[in-house]
Parts: sequence; C-alpha cells; structure tokens
Amino acid sequence: MSAEKEHTTPKKDEHRHVSPNFITEIIDEDLRQGRYKKIVTRFPPEPNGYLHIGHAKSICLNFGIALDYGGECNLRFDDTNPETENEEYVEAIKRDVEWLGFKWAKECYASDYFEKLYECAVELIKAGKAYVDSLSEEEMRAYRGTVDTPGRPSPYRDRSVEENLELFERMRRGEFPNGAHVLRAKIDLASPNMKLRDPVLYRIVHAPHYRTGDRWCIYPMYDFAHPLSDFIEGVTHSLCTLEFENNRAIYDWLVENLKGKCGLPQSPRPHQYEFARLNMDYTVLSKRKLIRLVEGGYVQGWDDPRMPTISGLRRRGVTPEAIRDFANRIGVAKANSRVDIRIFEAAIRDDLNHRAPRVLAVLRPLKVVITNYPEDQEEWLEAPYWPHDVPKEGTRKLPFSRELFIERDDFMEDPPKGFRRLTPGGRVRLRHAYVIRCDEVVKNARGEVVELRCTYDPDTLGKNPADGPVKGTIHWVSARHAIRAEMRLYDRLFTVPNPEEGGEDFTRHINPDSLVVVEGYVEPSVRHDPPDTRYQFERLGYFWQDPADSSPERLVFNRIVTLRDARTKPTPRPAKPQPKPAPAPPKEQPALTPEQQAALERFKRQGIGKAEALVLAREPKLAAYLEAAGRHASPAALASWVVHELGPAIRADAVRVTPEQLAELVRLLEEGTIHTRIAKSVLAEAQASGEAPAAIVEKKGLRQLADEAALEPVVDRVLAAYPDKVEAFRKGKTGLMGFFVGQVMRATEGRANPRVVQALVARKLGG
Repeated sequence: MSAEKEHTTPKKDEHRHVSPNFITEIIDEDLRQGRYKKIVTRFPPEPNGYLHIGHAKSICLNFGIALDYGGECNLRFDDTNPETENEEYVEAIKRDVEWLGFKWAKECYASDYFEKLYECAVELIKAGKAYVDSLSEEEMRAYRGTVDTPGRPSPYRDRSVEENLELFERMRRGEFPNGAHVLRAKIDLASPNMKLRDPVLYRIVHAPHYRTGDRWCIYPMYDFAHPLSDFIEGVTHSLCTLEFENNRAIYDWLVENLKGKCGLPQSPRPHQYEFARLNMDYTVLSKRKLIRLVEGGYVQGWDDPRMPTISGLRRRGVTPEAIRDFANRIGVAKANSRVDIRIFEAAIRDDLNHRAPRVLAVLRPLKVVITNYPEDQEEWLEAPYWPHDVPKEGTRKLPFSRELFIERDDFMEDPPKGFRRLTPGGRVRLRHAYVIRCDEVVKNARGEVVELRCTYDPDTLGKNPADGPVKGTIHWVSARHAIRAEMRLYDRLFTVPNPEEGGEDFTRHINPDSLVVVEGYVEPSVRHDPPDTRYQFERLGYFWQDPADSSPERLVFNRIVTLRDARTKPTPRPAKPQPKPAPAPPKEQPALTPEQQAALERFKRQGIGKAEALVLAREPKLAAYLEAAGRHASPAALASWVVHELGPAIRADAVRVTPEQLAELVRLLEEGTIHTRIAKSVLAEAQASGEAPAAIVEKKGLRQLADEAALEPVVDRVLAAYPDKVEAFRKGKTGLMGFFVGQVMRATEGRANPRVVQALVARKLGG
C-alpha cells in the first residue's frame, strides 16, 4: 500500500472488507471533517502466545478498514515484557496474519521506540506530571483506594523533579533490583476511573529482551507504550476491545500532554475506539485457559485441531476465506455478547461447498460381498466430483468390484420406521453405481454382523430397476482398491455453550468425544491429489489430510466440519468403537499427591516439558514405560512419544512397541536418520503390526535425504516448475517457503530433511 495514497471515501458496500458499523461511521465523519488525510490502523499483538479466532476478528477489522479506505495497517509487536516474549511467537504471528490474507504496511516493534518512550517519560517528569514511586506493589494497591473511596498520595509523590530525574536515570542504569521503584503518572487520585489514579508507566525488569538484549532493564507498561507507539507511527484510529475502555482515559491524557513534544506532532493525534471482543459458544479464548488446556494435556498442543487458535484451525482444514467471512458475518458491535458457534460452522460449510470435490469414504466399514458379480471382474465407473448446484465440472474413475465396504450404520437388522438404508431382504442404490439387495447376514461367534451377502441388478447403472426406484442411496468403496486411512473425527471441545459460566472449573465440561479416531477407507482417486485438497466425503462431512501426520504411506484425514449440525434435531446415537483416549483424562484433575508432585519435579529436572511431566506424574503405567525406555535414550526426547503417541495403547495394556524399540526409533530421529513425520508413520505401523520400528525404516528405505548434492536436483526441478511463485517469493512473499519445501517433500515421498531443503531453497532464491 502506497504511503502517498490518500482516500477519503470508503468502497461501496458490496466490495467492502468490513461491513458498515459504528467505527466506520466515525471514520466517515473524520474524513468529511478533514481531520485526517489517510486512515492508518494497526494490529498490536504481544509476542507471548499464539493467535486465536478472537484475534482473527481484530485482524480482519484493522486490515479490512485500511483496505476499504485506501489506508495502511501496521503490524506492531507490543514487546514490552522481556520475560514472556520470544522470536518464535513473532514468526508465528506473522505467519498467521499472512495466512489470513493480509499484508502489513510496516512491521513495527514497541522495542524500536524504547529510546523515544524513555525521552517522553523524562519530559513528563520535567513537567511535574510523573514521579518515581518506591512503594511496594501491595502498598501501592492499598494507597490507590477503592471505587467508593479516593486514593491517598504516596509519600514519594512530591519528590522534586531533580530527584525523580536522578532516580529514573539510575533505574535505567540498573542500580536497583526488580520492584524497588516504578515510574507513575501524576494524574488524579480521586478519579472515579481507577485507571487514572496515578498509573504505573515504567517498571524494573532485569531480564534480557529477545531483540534488545541487556540494553534495557526498565520497560514501559502497555498503557504507556500503546498510545505513544500509535502517535509515533501516525495511527489515526486505534481499535481495541472493550476491556480497554477505561484505559482510554490514560491514552488521551498521555497524547494530550505529549503532543508537540519529543518529536511528536501537534496534530493530527490518534484516538482509541473500543469494540466488543469475540466470545463464542463451546470454546474458551482466554490465554490463561488455553495454556491450561495445553499444559494439562487436555489437547495435544497449540495446533490441536480442536483449539480455537489460528494454527489449530489451519491444521483442522478451515480456510482463511471462511474465517474472513465469519468475521464479516458477526460484524462489529459496541456491547459484548456471545456468538453462536453455528454461525462459524455455517461459514466453514459455505466456503467448502464450492471448493471441496465430492468423493466416497467409509468410516466404520462393514464388508459386502456381491455374490452374483464375477470374482475376477472389476469396472471403473464415471463419477462426477460436483453436484448440480455447484457450477464446476470434473469427473473421476470409481472402481467397482465383487467385495465392497459400506458404512456400518447403513445396515440394520431390525430397522425403525422410516429407515431407508440396507436391511435384510431390502434394496438400496449404491452411490454412482448399481442397486443391490441384501440376501444373507453373516455373524461372528459373538453374534456381531461381520459381512453381508448381496446381489446386484446389472441393469440399474444410471437407471431405476424395472419395478421402480428404490428409496435409499448409500456410499461405499471397493475393498480391493480402497486406501486405508486414519480418520480423526473432531467435534466441539466443550459440551455446553458457555463452559466458564457459574465460575466452576471449565475443564469439567470438556467433551470426551471431541476427538474420535477410527480406521476407515477412502476411494483411490485421492492418492494423486495435492495433500491440501479439501474433500466432501459424501454423507459424512468435510475432510482434508492432516498436514503434520498424514503421509503417502499412511493417510490421516481430519474432519473439518460435519455436513450439518445434528444437534438441531436430536436423533438416536448409533453405537461406535471406543474413542481413542486423550493424553490425559478430560476431567477435572485433582491436586497432585506429594508423591506425584515429587515425580513431577523429577521429570522436569530431566528436561521433560510441563504438559508431559504432569501426565507422567499422574499415570504410573506411562511413567514405568518411560523409565524403561529412558535406559536407552534421553527421557526428555522420549516423553512426548510416550504420552502422545503410545499413551492410549499403554493405558489399555495394548502396546506392541517395546521401550527399547521406541528408544531406538528416537535415537534414529535425533541422529537425523529419519525426521518426525516418518518417525510417526513408522511408529503407527509398528504398533499395528508388531514389527520393530527400526526394521521398518530399513525395510522401506525410509532413511531421510539430508545430502545437499542429492536434494539439489529435486529443488531445482520444483523451482523450475513454479516460476510465478519463485518471482513472488523474490518480491517479498516469503510465506511461500513452506510451499516449496512441501513440494520437495512430496517429490521425495517425505524423505527429504526439511531444514536442508529450506536452506537450499533460501540460498537459491536469495532468501
């Protein structure tokens, strides 16, 4: 976006990124009155965590308004707390914003302004409007008063300007410990707005900053850095959520007292406006609660597809277009309220309906034998990818053979009234194929249905039987041709709309069926599709391959969203296999016993992360397995594999991989012989087959390619195949690095070392 471009009228409503609202009305009036020549907004995250769907609403608002008014939006990292921030979060935030489809005008950091902010603080001291206070935090709280009583002045409030300047300079030089002094604004101790009762502007923090190192040991508070960073960058409209409404008074006080000073302009000045934050049913968006979900083992990391984080939604398969559409649907309001999650799910479905080709898959297979179909015969039927209401064309070949799999729920021996699927003696249409009739039901010794013997009508391909149409159509796959796949059926993370209601522990409401894992089959046409293809598995939902765990050798599909919300019309729930347990029971966790606490500390001393250490401390079976494996490899390297990959099998006494074999696999990983994706695939196969993981690696030739000379020709071919993306990368679209690495990984069937590939691509493209 050009810095010289000026725009004084918004786009027409049908082309706007942000629907008209009270903020756009303010902007329209500001432009009519000539208060600003150009609209400048900013998105100011703290780099101390991962963004979630609530941040996405703010991103869409700030960047969307800039686009609608021909202005600019800066990405500014509010990095004023060195103890919680790091470069990892910076890169994750940038990746999320770019993935959502936005490009910032400037990449800014509050830490870039530390010298200017210090200068502003000195100016306030010289004007008698700020002072160094030496009260403790508890004393300061007591002196501040209550909503009913005014505050009392600190005994240090009337220090001289000279003494304050000297103390503040000594604070900067690092002469005092943490908590010894703070710098406070001198505003109004009797103000009904508690925020104005001499707020803290600076505190002492002896900790290295990820960008400035040890250069500073005093850091500005958010309320000080935020308005002045806006002023420095020329922000016109500073958009915050409603919890910062009372902070606006500090914002205005600082801007008014410093405009025209310290190199800041006299006008125009920035203004803060507040809008309602996103509160959505069946989820939590508090950073503290999200951390608890991760560290408590209730989910498997920040990118768990059940999490409301952008990385979790991206891994689940939700598209940036769906998130932007959702933000537009819910609009911008002044009052807080809760958003029905069905609005979000509807936006996802509407987006996927026109992008997801239809294919056939079976989640819980039941074998069907077509007894009058020749054993050695097969035919390939023409099947469309798209329904009639989607204006797209395309077909694929669908194999049909004597043995099929259908969905177990599509057969009932004693069906209720209105059941239109397969029954003994009944007929159904196989989607895109023939009409079949169930002639015989085969059961095992426990009386469970294991096979159906059916006959087909060869004269019903593309037409009805001679005696008229059948009422039901079901999906199926050819047993001989179908690809086995792990299907991860994700659902809402909580069982109640507002898990925080009533003040009780929100984890009591975690949905035990938020993840159900089944082994199913999918038609073979998906084998050669790009891994990021989204599908509608007909009659089942929208799916895509898990970008972390799926591989050509073992497909893993995530359910993005169901075809419709089954909760709107309750129906009897069919029996289903036992769901795969989560790494820790999704129930309220009791306090650790002294023995468990001691175990937790021991695990942490071994370098094991807190989330895994908590699970191990509570579960003796997992701890014993880790101890046995730890005799052969590092416990810190083994812990995640024991908890997250083998945990369910260990709990069920069904683990087939010995501790020694897991240790050997992890050593191969640490040596660089294989990488994580291959290790996960090998471990899953070993658990299913009982074969040693290392033997599988050797048998299948899975040792990763880390030799630059061997990988360079592959990288060259990939770059030559995508000249447009190469050009875009060289023009600054560095997010395409992941695309290039992914193409090389696919070309080498997942064996290439991603870090080596990334270094090669960067060197060749000058990145």
